[in-house]
Amino acid sequence: MQTKVANKVVFITGGAKRVGAAICRMLHAEGFDLMIHYNNSLKEARALQAELNLQRANSAAIIQGDLLNITAIPHLLSETINHFGRLDVLINNASTYYPSEIGEIDEAKWQDLIGSNLKAPLFLSQAAAPELRKNYGCIVNITDMHVERPKKGYIIYSVAKAGLVTLTKSLAHELSPEVRVNAVAPGPVQWPEGNLEFNEIYRQRVINQTLLKRVGEAEDVAKAVKFLITDAPFITGHILAVDGGRSLNF
Repeated sequence: MQTKVANKVVFITGGAKRVGAAICRMLHAEGFDLMIHYNNSLKEARALQAELNLQRANSAAIIQGDLLNITAIPHLLSETINHFGRLDVLINNASTYYPSEIGEIDEAKWQDLIGSNLKAPLFLSQAAAPELRKNYGCIVNITDMHVERPKKGYIIYSVAKAGLVTLTKSLAHELSPEVRVNAVAPGPVQWPEGNLEFNEIYRQRVINQTLLKRVGEAEDVAKAVKFLITDAPFITGHILAVDGGRSLNF
């Protein structure tokens, strides 16, 4: 454990699996205590909690919540503070991702995609702000490289993630000087589960468009998040691309 982060507490949404779990493991190794939010991934959340607590007792807790229910959001943060005694970092990682093509867009898709990718991060940040200000903490949002070049057929998702970029910069203004707010914009890192669009032909085309000619790992995103939290005291309002250079060659 590194002394500089001992006893500091992270709340991360969607932290039970995939990129979220990689972020949890990396920050835990740095000495952070974690409140790991999940919605439907109870099995994965319990397994990750057990894994981390085996390494350091009482360092990880889990909490369930539907982020589309914004009335429950203050409870998630208050429970974190009650459990650990403080809150230093908020990571807005949870996301829904699926197509929304013209002619097939309805209010349910709008509410779901905007809700998880933009609305929830706003209300979580608002609820966390007093405690983060007190502790000179920070917020890290997980956005997407497609905010610069929207992906065809994913209108609502692209709009939501673009909004998250603006939210990041707005919060950096609103919460300064006590709280830093930044975002990480991943590119091809982990393929979405259960989506037939991402077949081998699609994946090879993406790799060919990426300057480093490979996909990244979840740990690449985790390293960027860790950097913004622990090693970037003079950075706020910044969007850090982790895309292998694809956004330059897309």
